[in-house]
Amino acid sequence: MKKILLVDDNEQDRMLYKRYLTKQTGYESVEIHESSSGEDAIRQYRTLRPDCVLLDYNLPDTTGLEVLVGIKQFFPAETMCIIMITGGGSETLAVRALNEGALDYLVKQQFDQELLLKTVKHAIEKNEWRQYEARYHAELQGVNQQLRDSLAELTEIRRELAEKNEQLTTAHHQEKSHNQELDTINQRLARTNADLDNFVYAASHDLRQPIHNLRGLFEELRRTATFHDPEEAHLLQLVDESLQSLSSTITDLAHVVQVEQLPGEQPPEMVDIAEMVADIVQTLLPQIVAAEATVQTNFTALPAVEYVRSNLRTILLNLLTNSIKYRDPNRAPLIEVRSLLVQGQPVLEVQDNGLGLNLERYGAELFQLFRRFHPQAGEGTGVGLFLVNRLVHGEGGRIEVESQDGAGTTFRLYLRAPGGQ
Repeated sequence: MKKILLVDDNEQDRMLYKRYLTKQTGYESVEIHESSSGEDAIRQYRTLRPDCVLLDYNLPDTTGLEVLVGIKQFFPAETMCIIMITGGGSETLAVRALNEGALDYLVKQQFDQELLLKTVKHAIEKNEWRQYEARYHAELQGVNQQLRDSLAELTEIRRELAEKNEQLTTAHHQEKSHNQELDTINQRLARTNADLDNFVYAASHDLRQPIHNLRGLFEELRRTATFHDPEEAHLLQLVDESLQSLSSTITDLAHVVQVEQLPGEQPPEMVDIAEMVADIVQTLLPQIVAAEATVQTNFTALPAVEYVRSNLRTILLNLLTNSIKYRDPNRAPLIEVRSLLVQGQPVLEVQDNGLGLNLERYGAELFQLFRRFHPQAGEGTGVGLFLVNRLVHGEGGRIEVESQDGAGTTFRLYLRAPGGQ
């Protein structure tokens, strides 16, 4: 349905236009509205938003041109479909009407029904096409703006990517250079470590014979010489203890280097823990009997573990030896050895009721080479825990220690799970 507004103060003219338009317009139906003044025409236009307006130039309160100007204050000229009707047929007036936004003009007494219908239909179609073009151009401008924004964003992304690529390339070159430097340093360290190990190993072996010679000479001196002063006998005892300590230190040092120099990685195998601990207890039986120690075991949760047999034996032997060596003289030693599985990882625990130590004070030094915390507790070089730590971590495991001064120590060894890295 098309809405048409007739603006004319002459009622007969309005009736004529109305009769012409309602007979045939080319549209299914037409809704006619009428106005006889400029002020009312503007008001109805704002309310109805008609598809076309037949606007008489001569109105009682104003002119058709003023009505055009009044409507344009509220609506863009490109949305208005207005046909100016004049009585005099002035070309100047027609041009002014078209310039103010009218789509066409007619001269009274010079058009019939057919011309009026064609003019109205053409004006409506022209206005609809103009509005369609405006919407299309607006949409096209929106699309173009989106494309421009997308292009700008793409350009910025490309710039950022180029910058990131340049940074990555620089970082890659730097990393490559750092890796080369690290490789060089690692090679130097490997050579230095190998040279140091070879030196220590050779030195420890070369020193063994002089130590044996000194011990032989000392034994001969003690066997043949006569000492009347008691302090001289005590001095001999101190010399003997020093020679024994020096011999033990050299032997342990050679053992540390020997462990590090084992050719290739020894293959792991399933080790029966109870059988291995029983063998170690048999080895330490003289010390166990002398200390009146008790060794309790519980391997029900984990009877066997996949590990390098020699390494596991060294680990357990040193831990059990330490438990005996650093026992509390005021109570009988109790050593408990257990195995368990924690989240798929095999764990060995060695717990004693010995002297213990203050972890807050000595924890950072616990696994250092030649570090002892109870020098009064018999012989020792501080090599055992160093070896235990190196062997456990070398197999991809870790160690937790719980200890309290005067209340014993628990070593909890998290061994590498089968197939772990």
